Amino acid sequence: MPGSRFFLVAAEVLPEVIPKVAEANRMLRAGEVRTALDAAKAVGISRSAYYKYRDAVQPFTDLRTEHIITFYALLKNNPGVLSNVLSIFAASGANILTINQSIPTNGCAAVTVSAETSMMSRSVEHLISDAAELDGVVRFEILAG
Repeated sequence: MPGSRFFLVAAEVLPEVIPKVAEANRMLRAGEVRTALDAAKAVGISRSAYYKYRDAVQPFTDLRTEHIITFYALLKNNPGVLSNVLSIFAASGANILTINQSIPTNGCAAVTVSAETSMMSRSVEHLISDAAELDGVVRFEILAG
């Protein structure tokens, strides 16, 4: 929305329709409903109210895109090494989006993991140091993000 001004406002003080439009948008994106009419009915607003606000209402978390990080790991081809690395992600609160692993050569496999990190309970630096210290991890670093 070019030329628009934005405000960060607590949901509790907004008119009732605004959070309902946000929920209708979420339901459509998640595939929980098929049409805007279905979404509007599900949250208890009119279709016209939905269309009036649909492009202007987004949850604050949707505006943050800089929290996706791709990590690179070189792992020994031993049972459980990848699982242990993924456990570090889970323990930190990172949401894994993709995992790509090459076929092991010379006893090691290259792995990339992309993760959404905005909800982590520990820092990215802690995640990196914890993963790098695991048995079977040869290298662990940020590739992009």
